[in-house]
Amino acid sequence: MTPILLTIALAGLLHIAQFVVASTMANMDVGPGYTTSPRDREPSRPMRKTTGRMLRAYDNNVEMFPFFAAAVLLIHLTEQPSTVTLWTAWIYLAARALYIPAYALGWQPWRSYIWLVAMVSVATLFIASLI
Repeated sequence: MTPILLTIALAGLLHIAQFVVASTMANMDVGPGYTTSPRDREPSRPMRKTTGRMLRAYDNNVEMFPFFAAAVLLIHLTEQPSTVTLWTAWIYLAARALYIPAYALGWQPWRSYIWLVAMVSVATLFIASLI
């Protein structure tokens, strides 16, 4: 596996870990009866604020991960990996890892800045694939 592809694998594992943590928290808050249901109704018990934040942080990762994976795959397939693209991919991964506690703990405005670092990293990878 190339070093640039390793970042996709690690981002995928981070995604899975984030899902497990958020799902476990939701299960503890509203119970397995609700979380295993088709969720046609609102839960009978409210979720903690932190659980809601963890679920929203996960949803945000669902939106961001495909862009990152596509950008890294473009770099790999066009055989354009470089020190810059590898560092950029690692910066994305670090930003996404930091984004989770930033969201959960309500770091304002830092959460938004961390998100921006990840988005700029993805944009940089796409631009690098065109050069």
